[in-house]
Amino acid sequence: MRIVIASNNANKRKEMIAILTGLGIEAVPAEATAFVYVDEDGETFAENAGKKAEAFAHANRLPALADDSGLSVDALAGEPGVFSSRFAGEHADDAENNGKLLEEMRAVEERDAHFICALHLAFPDERPPITAEGRVDGMILDTPDGEHGFGYDPLFYSTELKKSFAHATAEEKASVSPRGRALRSLAEQLKSIV
Repeated sequence: MRIVIASNNANKRKEMIAILTGLGIEAVPAEATAFVYVDEDGETFAENAGKKAEAFAHANRLPALADDSGLSVDALAGEPGVFSSRFAGEHADDAENNGKLLEEMRAVEERDAHFICALHLAFPDERPPITAEGRVDGMILDTPDGEHGFGYDPLFYSTELKKSFAHATAEEKASVSPRGRALRSLAEQLKSIV
């Protein structure tokens, strides 16, 4: 099965392609297809993923997989949430987003946080979409730790891995990451139609 990866985030695409390829699915990167701009104005990760997948599936006449994911911090009432990639502003980079998160958490003792990923696989025909969600729990560190990964990885300490995501190898991160968990759940659902 060929699936369009409906994302212009290179880091997310790389992670999704690696996992899908391991499941025997041919992943087509968005840049090899008709690109569609989608305004991610949903209130939930699932809404945003659905909008992107449906738009790419219909534009390319291929199944399209989109994700929306981000960091949810308990002490910040779930922020940055759907605004994770633009927490410090519309064109903020990872360092600016991490800086804002550290500033918001400066005097906070309760540092529980969760990475959440919602996936939506849309089909260009009448088949209903397949959805999946993954989550990983951890905590926000006081200072960045590690050199790998992207986004909030240097600040997110995984209680399962006993290290920050930025210290984890790609394989370690994929084993517990919400995207990896959601993709494995999606793959189980796909077995019935592939």
